[in-house]
Amino acid sequence: MEDVEITDVNEDSPFQVEKPPLTNQDLSSLSLLAGELLSQYGWFLLLGAVGVYLLMQHLSRRRGSQSASSSAQEPPQDAALVAKRQEGMEAARMKMQEELDAKAEVFREKQRQQEEEKRRQKIEIWDSMQQGRSYKGNAKPSQGSEEAGSSTTSSRPKTDKKPLRSADYNPLTGQGGSSCAWRPGRRGPSSGG
Repeated sequence: MEDVEITDVNEDSPFQVEKPPLTNQDLSSLSLLAGELLSQYGWFLLLGAVGVYLLMQHLSRRRGSQSASSSAQEPPQDAALVAKRQEGMEAARMKMQEELDAKAEVFREKQRQQEEEKRRQKIEIWDSMQQGRSYKGNAKPSQGSEEAGSSTTSSRPKTDKKPLRSADYNPLTGQGGSSCAWRPGRRGPSSGG
């Protein structure tokens, strides 16, 4: 095998570019920008930072006082204490339910009595009508109608009203009525002169 020698072509070239040492130029522009912002808005930034600091202090105190007050209000609960409290609540519920049931029973009894009274009055009215008497005198008026009935009883007694015409009367047909019936007038020229 032959020995082959490899040489770099660019080593001897006169067009070689020298590179300057690496420096970070972004930091210098950043420092210039920060300096410019501080010179223009420095007081505003300082007051904003102080405000944020005071707000954080206030919120941390408030959170601490709330956690302390909530832990002071709620002592560690014992299982027996919790069970006793629940039994007390259940007993109170049962007592309230019993009171409600008693009130409902009283209400139902009053309703039954009112229905019985109404039924008794209807029976009395029916009996008096069967005997041919007026049922208004026999029936006991209720409390509300007693006052209203006293003002209407002073007027004259009512008479039986019979229908003035028979049931088959219809004035539109002109039949079934009495001798007088409406008829349209004659058409034509008027007479006279």
